[in-house]
Amino acid sequence: MGKSTLFNALTNAGALAANYPFATIEPNTGIVGVPDERIGVLAKMYESEKIVPATVEFVDIAGLIAGASKGEGLGNKFLANIRECEVICHVVRAFEDTNVTHIAGGPDPKRDIDTVETELALADIETLEKSLPKMQKEMRGGSREAGQRVEQAAKALEQLEKGMTHIEPVDGLDLLSAKPVFFMFNMDENELADEKKRAELANLVAPRKCVFVNAKLESEMVDMEPEEKREFLESYGVAEDGLSQLVRVAYDTLGLQSFLTAGKKETRAWTIKKGATAPEAAGVIHTDFQRGFIAASICSYGDLVRLGSEKAVREAGLMRTEGKDYIMQDGDVVEFKFNV
Repeated sequence: MGKSTLFNALTNAGALAANYPFATIEPNTGIVGVPDERIGVLAKMYESEKIVPATVEFVDIAGLIAGASKGEGLGNKFLANIRECEVICHVVRAFEDTNVTHIAGGPDPKRDIDTVETELALADIETLEKSLPKMQKEMRGGSREAGQRVEQAAKALEQLEKGMTHIEPVDGLDLLSAKPVFFMFNMDENELADEKKRAELANLVAPRKCVFVNAKLESEMVDMEPEEKREFLESYGVAEDGLSQLVRVAYDTLGLQSFLTAGKKETRAWTIKKGATAPEAAGVIHTDFQRGFIAASICSYGDLVRLGSEKAVREAGLMRTEGKDYIMQDGDVVEFKFNV
């Protein structure tokens, strides 16, 4: 379905991309920098020796087929690989090509999405049915936490048996149907800018988010410079490359954002949860920063770029000193003060 071709294009990881089912047997891993133009701008401003983007780790596993929860198509092995991920991106084939095989005979996005979600749900039902008796036994021992887990697990099992494909997490169990999910539709290059087609596909998975790419175009852009890539995408009526879309939607789905640090030595982007406090952000850099947090000097990226220097930001009264209760905002440029 172009899944490993896309993985290679987005991560430069060199995974096997073959035109037959289960070309991907062992999971392929790629760590890529999060596209963020802000760090390049700040690096020039501070004359930084090094630029360090935030990173995301992608894991490419084989596609699931009907019966995967029972071991079809090496299903059990593939499902085990998914359990370790924070968010699941389903790559769905949405193009016709008789030269590219499809295990079910031909592409049908709705059928393929239903198949995958059903297999994940069936795997979770099996997990819950095995785990519940043990949880109930622990509950009889008087454990309050065990009682809460039994309640969570029983509710999850009931929902899955009723056909729900997304459930609340159960403490201590890595349930696949409880993981955040978004979708990547691999489209025909000529349909990529077709708003009607994109809307039809988006409606299949709403309210969950999706991105639209073409594996062949992504492969052709691997060695392009940013400006060349931009012009290439514009020729197909597309505004954003696959990696940028993928990271943006993954960040949004996981509730993540970035803050920035800048100086002569390096300019760097750091990933934190939306709603994280200043000490929690400091802890992402080093646990000592969080433990000995005193305050943070913060300005917005927009103010810094508009005014041209930290000195100008201070003179304009826009450099703030924030304490332990400050909630970080995307694009905050920060210097932490700490004492251990």
